[in-house]
Amino acid sequence: MANDRSVRFLSALGGASTSRVLNLFRIAADNIDNPEHQEKPLFVSPIINKAFLLKHRTRADESYLFSSPHAVATKIIIPFDSTDLRAGGRSLFVDQRGYTEALREVGNYKSDALERDQTVLRLLSAVPSLDPFLLREHLRNHKLDVASSYFAISEGDQQRMHTFVSQEMSKLIALAGGDGGSSGRLVTAMLSNEIDEKLEPLRLTLGLTGNDFREGVFSWRGFLYYKWSMGKFWPDVMSVLREISSIQPLGGQTPEQKVYLTAARRNIIAMVRDNGNHVNKALGVYDASFGDLVEKQTPKTFRDFLLSAPYMFLELGEKLGAISHIVSFWRYRFPPGGPTYIDADELAAIFQDFSSGFGERLQGESSIIKKPTVIDTTAA
Repeated sequence: MANDRSVRFLSALGGASTSRVLNLFRIAADNIDNPEHQEKPLFVSPIINKAFLLKHRTRADESYLFSSPHAVATKIIIPFDSTDLRAGGRSLFVDQRGYTEALREVGNYKSDALERDQTVLRLLSAVPSLDPFLLREHLRNHKLDVASSYFAISEGDQQRMHTFVSQEMSKLIALAGGDGGSSGRLVTAMLSNEIDEKLEPLRLTLGLTGNDFREGVFSWRGFLYYKWSMGKFWPDVMSVLREISSIQPLGGQTPEQKVYLTAARRNIIAMVRDNGNHVNKALGVYDASFGDLVEKQTPKTFRDFLLSAPYMFLELGEKLGAISHIVSFWRYRFPPGGPTYIDADELAAIFQDFSSGFGERLQGESSIIKKPTVIDTTAA
């Protein structure tokens, strides 16, 4: 286990989580009197259930920790002092070398709860981001019932997501000669954790086997969520980038800090732009293939899309998650109209965190989502 001081910067998130950070520390504090939170914990270990989970892009000097290449790993950080996050914490990666024993030690496990919590950690590690909607659906798909307090999804957002999917599916329903009731049933089935007989006509139309269809629908659901999410937070991206470009730290800056901050601003803006373009292209592939299914009544293109969707879903989630994390973190750290007090050290650390969310997948690393019901225990 490593001594990880990056946790001190996570305190800037307050009670929030982002697409790259699951803040179990604050979720536990906010739900101390919530019976459901106590009865249906995400992790059995109280220590792990109050940790920070991060999607971390691995650096070259961290490659020795893993037996195979990992572009992105899930990091667990346990704060040293619950009253002062700036004291730092201990950290380890899911499925690093010696992972089981390290987790047993840090989580203070004394029963078979270790195996259960390892299963949950691998499930969280197998999704491209820690977005609450995706986590909730992924855990439900694997029959894990945990308290809703871990997934801060407002009723309004749930309804807006349902409305968005309804609009998307209405074209397909109209093609099949269905009505509003049919649309509602299909949307409910699409957003359900069960792939049951309600979707059987669609499976037959696409000519997919059971496993390929389950895998494809899980990724299809993710694409629908990403498309909705892009429209939700993207309007705030430009204003955040303008603030990143103009913010100046209080106090003095060393020449090295000044050079780094100048370069980091430029790189972050360029990476958000490039990755935003990539996300739009990926969503364009989905739109085109779905359009062929609806408008041309040719299911082959969409069938091929669903077969390739798991890898695209993973890559899309990583890129969109990195952008969403920047917006969420920045807005919690610097609320609109609020003060922008920050010193050079903290600003450099935040910029380093933002930059670490981007990068190319390592050569030879394949999709970590193969089938939504099977987790590869050797993957991160």
